[in-house]
Amino acid sequence: MKIAISMAALAAALVASPVLAQQAPAATQSATPTAADAEAFLAKAEQTLFDQSIVSGRAAWINATYITDDTDAMASYFGAIDTKMRVDYALDAAKYATAPGLSEETKRRLTLLRTALTLPAPTTPGAAEELNDLATRLQSAYGKGKGTLNGQPINGSDIEEKMGTDRNPEELKEMWVSWHDNVGAPMRQDYAKLVSIANAGSKELGFADTGAMWRSKYDMPAADFAKLTDKIWGEVKPLYDQLHCYTRTKLNEKYGDAVQPKTGPIRADLLGNMWAQEWGNIYKIVAPEGAGDLGYDVTDLLTAKDYDQTRMVKAGEGFYSSLGFEKLPQSFWDRSQIVKPRDREVVCHASAWDLDNKNDIRIKMCTKVNGDDFVTIHHELGHNYYQRAYQIQKPLYLDGANDGFHEAIGDFIALSITPDYLVKIGLLDPAKVPGADKDLGLLLRQAMDKVAFLPFGLLIDKWRWGVFDGSIPESQYEKAWTDLRTQYQGIVPPVSRDETKFDAGGKFHIPGNTPYARYFLARVLQFQFYEAACKQAGWTGPLHRCSFYGNKEVGAKLNAMLEMGASKPWPDALQAFTGSREMSGKALVNYFAPLQKWLIAQNKGKSCGW
Repeated sequence: MKIAISMAALAAALVASPVLAQQAPAATQSATPTAADAEAFLAKAEQTLFDQSIVSGRAAWINATYITDDTDAMASYFGAIDTKMRVDYALDAAKYATAPGLSEETKRRLTLLRTALTLPAPTTPGAAEELNDLATRLQSAYGKGKGTLNGQPINGSDIEEKMGTDRNPEELKEMWVSWHDNVGAPMRQDYAKLVSIANAGSKELGFADTGAMWRSKYDMPAADFAKLTDKIWGEVKPLYDQLHCYTRTKLNEKYGDAVQPKTGPIRADLLGNMWAQEWGNIYKIVAPEGAGDLGYDVTDLLTAKDYDQTRMVKAGEGFYSSLGFEKLPQSFWDRSQIVKPRDREVVCHASAWDLDNKNDIRIKMCTKVNGDDFVTIHHELGHNYYQRAYQIQKPLYLDGANDGFHEAIGDFIALSITPDYLVKIGLLDPAKVPGADKDLGLLLRQAMDKVAFLPFGLLIDKWRWGVFDGSIPESQYEKAWTDLRTQYQGIVPPVSRDETKFDAGGKFHIPGNTPYARYFLARVLQFQFYEAACKQAGWTGPLHRCSFYGNKEVGAKLNAMLEMGASKPWPDALQAFTGSREMSGKALVNYFAPLQKWLIAQNKGKSCGW
């Protein structure tokens, strides 16, 4: 089973049954394992993992879509078995990796097996059970979490929507504080325990800590990966700094000095998103005079055309079909969770699932009829089409070239949700397509999501890497989180916070134990993919207006890359579609170059920075 957005250790990609795992060849049976021993081990392990993943995947799906004490217990039970067996396989893989005469492919498969875990449990009796109990409890606490608005309880998906539309600073503050206090703070002790157990497991696998293990999954040494992310951030930071400065000025003009000062960081709850990770919901506040009104709003278009949630997903499927991809199977429509059920608690965070490593692909969303979820649908379906494309690969290669690739595929498709595309699918009247004089507005609207996200995408794992390696002790969890948010995003909480809080837990991917660097990489890769696709399509206009909807040549080349899965190092896959072997922020900066020039002019005389 591959779950594009991981559901903690319970729903990890590779799992094994205890009976079959004991039958696999063990490295300890021979003092000097041979290359033939390694091949036999891999053959047995891969088949076992493949077969058992179906059972474990269904348990994880049921738990995510029907949260009860019973399904929590079921998920924890399977998660404990999975973690134990994956640790056993990873330990054996590390031993077989020393065998002489291994082929490069065998070495790569052993490395993939050794680093396939997200939360490794140590071999200490009871550790796997405790780790999975903690992981299940944390995820379920998030799924059941509620904040308040005007003193009334409000669930996660609804409070996220209200943060995007409410402009009352006191109500925004209430929602922000209540969510983080009610959801994040109670997780703190459980999270610290989870970190301790996972670190012990990572050390048994030969890694310094769990963060180092996560960074070792990118076909390069862990330290080099951290340097790569810093290099990319350095390429895009000047653009972010200009966007921050301009946005702060507009918020000050709207709310006044008492709510948002002219200088310093931005108040986190004013940016239209619970985590201030994307700012597009406040576009109307920052829209440039004369160019800001694009003439349409995707949410309004969907409503006017009587779109419901299923029709929105059908539209997303239509984009991929236009590129030549096969339509989604009927089981997708029968089994996906597209709308939040009324009768039970579920994990609303959008995710894409493959439960049989073939065609049982699904999405899990609590879809709202709005522009944000229209984009999210295109993103999640990108995971599903990727999963289906690489089903031809060996079990250990049933994954993206790296996890950033998996996130970037749908995102670069979503970049093609341009006015031209909206006209072609009948959502936008051709007479209302914005003219060239609106280009700055189009770019700013994109930047409020795409560029604003970049520091958030980086700091989530910066914080966890510090937590895992001990440079951020438990006594400073909250301070370090707030400091990193200020350092990278230039934002501050609406109220003071102390070490009784755990604001990191208010973001799904922390209690969900999903590595986050993938999303930072995806923001970079999607522009590299998009630029390459537009060149392949022969697009000659402004890059941000390009849509390759309907171009089957682009689809064929894209599918060729998707089919590679994880069978080759990611630079090979990147080169196959873009011609380059380097991840870089340059394509993103090129895309927004006209906007950056305009922002610099708008910010002239302002005290930028924080």
